[in-house]
Amino acid sequence: MHLTISNQTQEDLRCTLRGASQEDHAFLVRAHSKRISFSQKCSLLEVSRHTWDNANKEHEANPGTNPVSVTMRLDFGAAARWKLVKVPADSEWVVYRNKLSRKHHCLLIFPRRDTSCFLSLVHDAAPLSSLMLPGTHDTMAFYGWPIAQCQSPSTSLERQLHSGIRVLDIRLAIVDSHLISYHGIYPERALFAEILSTVHTFLTTPSTSGETIVMSIKQEDSDTHHFSKLVRQEIVASPGGLGMWYLENRLPTLGEVRGKVVMFSRFGGNGDGWDNAAIGIHPPVWPDNDRNGFIWNCQDALVQTHDWYAIPSFLSIPEKVALSTNILIASHDSSSLSISFLSALSIPLALPPTMARGLGWPQWGIGFEGVNARVGKWLLDRFDGREESDVDGKSRISGWALMDFYEDPIGQSVVPLLVECNFRGRKCEKGWA
Repeated sequence: MHLTISNQTQEDLRCTLRGASQEDHAFLVRAHSKRISFSQKCSLLEVSRHTWDNANKEHEANPGTNPVSVTMRLDFGAAARWKLVKVPADSEWVVYRNKLSRKHHCLLIFPRRDTSCFLSLVHDAAPLSSLMLPGTHDTMAFYGWPIAQCQSPSTSLERQLHSGIRVLDIRLAIVDSHLISYHGIYPERALFAEILSTVHTFLTTPSTSGETIVMSIKQEDSDTHHFSKLVRQEIVASPGGLGMWYLENRLPTLGEVRGKVVMFSRFGGNGDGWDNAAIGIHPPVWPDNDRNGFIWNCQDALVQTHDWYAIPSFLSIPEKVALSTNILIASHDSSSLSISFLSALSIPLALPPTMARGLGWPQWGIGFEGVNARVGKWLLDRFDGREESDVDGKSRISGWALMDFYEDPIGQSVVPLLVECNFRGRKCEKGWA
């Protein structure tokens, strides 16, 4: 059994492989490097921070200082292609196991980041378009299983924000002179006023006040004139009012929008009733279900968008994932933006929950792997440098990626991996130290 240890942290790590019938095998894995070890019966990996004394001589790290102990069998057989490894919740690291072949696995060790405030670690001058912002497709679609539901009822808006979701896809319709969340013709119950209140609380709490939220507002009814006026009216009446919103039709830097909501308007009208007719970033076109995606301009910035959602069948999932991830790594300067919807459905046999989560036991050849699991595998392969262009190379992962059922596969959300993309290979870009 071959085991690769991939150190994705900025620290040197001391790794010790232990097994019941063999001597311990200890070795050093430098920061941002990897090492391949061969072992037949090791069942325990202990990781600790490696330190050097003033004489530049190696010495043992204190075993009681931030150890990460991971017990795992190396003969995975038909195990899932990747998995979040259980480590103590208070450890400094998170560990993923990535299956490279039947007899070769990779453990990727990442620094643990607080997803509720990860943007606080990013320089103010960083263009918002240069970041990787995780999002949810149909953010408030908690009801209407299996067609209209796109998020689990347990993942409230507050939970999404603390989980690292920074792009909200809010879809609204007018009901009795109020805006209520809808998905198509299906009511999703939440009032726009409640959504605004939750967002305001998040952006004014001291620990998360340095974050920003992109809110796409899409109209799900046909009363264009009254819809635009009502959006403004309810924002004005909400906590924070218009002062909490960035309404220019321009891609800002992060520093310009900390503590603010960036409006992304997908509703009609020409901005009548809004100050300077400003309704935020406003795509002039949005072709429905375009397989090849489409391009539009936001001032001088080029915006590439992928929103191919009605795919022929579950057999098209690999193509869907390839198209929706490739757009996130296309070589571009930091002034351009990629928007990718990872959501999909195929009526009647593969609806949103099935497309996102997959079906059956694909590791045993029964069923198929869903979009989210495939995206997680793609990200780990890139971090491990197994793709043609490494995550630290010229073509880096950035953009807005919107998902259905974002916490699935259960217990191993891909959102922390998307967050981690913000701290890889960007030091040559404006705004990064």
